[in-house]
Amino acid sequence: MKVTALEKKLLAAARLQKPDDRVPYAFEKRITALLAERSAVTRQAFWTHGLWRAAISCLALTMVFCAISWYSPVVNDDASELSQDFETTLLASIDQPDASSTTP
Repeated sequence: MKVTALEKKLLAAARLQKPDDRVPYAFEKRITALLAERSAVTRQAFWTHGLWRAAISCLALTMVFCAISWYSPVVNDDASELSQDFETTLLASIDQPDASSTTP
């Protein structure tokens, strides 16, 4: 069936239907005007909106973590520092003698 013939049949069937009184006057015109007013969402607008939402959520998480670190109690462990432990760990392999270089 051709599209134009189908369109004519559907329009004729729609014209035979009695208009419903529950639909407000010029309702379809208002809806089509609203649809025409809406601009198509571009890819750039989509990404911009998403990135702003992500930035706001990251800022909120940063504020929460800052508050947690600010108000958490500080433990003073003078026995060792992180930098000293890190250096000891890195230099541990240098301080150990090679098993292959020692002669019995």
